[in-house]
Amino acid sequence: MKKIIAMLLMLTMVLGLAACGTQEEEAAAESADAAAEETADATETEEFDFTGLTVGVQLGTTGDIYVSDLETEGVCSVERYNKGTDAVQALITGKIDCVVIDEQPANAFVEKNEGLSIYPQEFALEEYAICVSKDNSELTEAINGALEELKADGTVDQIIANYIGDDTKGTCPYESPEDVDRSNGTLIMATNAAFEPYEFYDGTDIVGIDAELAQAICDKLGYELQIEDMEFDSIITAVQTGKADFGMAGMTVTEDRLKNIDFTDTYTTAKQVIIVAE
Repeated sequence: MKKIIAMLLMLTMVLGLAACGTQEEEAAAESADAAAEETADATETEEFDFTGLTVGVQLGTTGDIYVSDLETEGVCSVERYNKGTDAVQALITGKIDCVVIDEQPANAFVEKNEGLSIYPQEFALEEYAICVSKDNSELTEAINGALEELKADGTVDQIIANYIGDDTKGTCPYESPEDVDRSNGTLIMATNAAFEPYEFYDGTDIVGIDAELAQAICDKLGYELQIEDMEFDSIITAVQTGKADFGMAGMTVTEDRLKNIDFTDTYTTAKQVIIVAE
């Protein structure tokens, strides 16, 4: 009888320990879930509030277009600058509260200016293309053909990788083939060379993603390339009036722009971000 009672007590203890183990595992799992939820809540970024702020943009850019809608609604006021660098300088000196601009130039500005950061929220996604006069559909088609080939053979990816990314940045610049026939003449590209890494000055030379891609396109089509630097807001007018053959300056395809100019196929995607003072 004593043996039976002892066995029953031992069985009860084993079952109790098993139950405790199960309860502890369940408690640990619940704790882990709660911690994960807290982490998710902590890392979730609140939508940027433009209410009552003065926002800096580069005149005529898509950042200008997007923020203008908020200005019209009375949410914020907007200060427009001819160059992105001027808008960033105004932020540094406290004249404005934030800057809306393309991501890659924003990265360059933040890297060079201590005390600035990019708010962790995408403001808008966009696609870049080359603008050409509506009267020059032949050139648009030719550029599209060249772009298709340059995408297929990896040249577009190579050019972008030479300016963006840690692994290949600066290691794979585009070089024109030695046997290029440039007998078709010269194509003039209108740009705003204050938009690193798409177009910017290296000494007296205009370099960047758009400059190299334009060179690759001209190599394919048999042209010399001439780059003309101007205010961003003047590029479309220059192309419309024939002062330039095409425009490249990290230009986004928009419905308003399509009323006045044609665009080629897109060659890369980008996004607008918000620079703030820390």
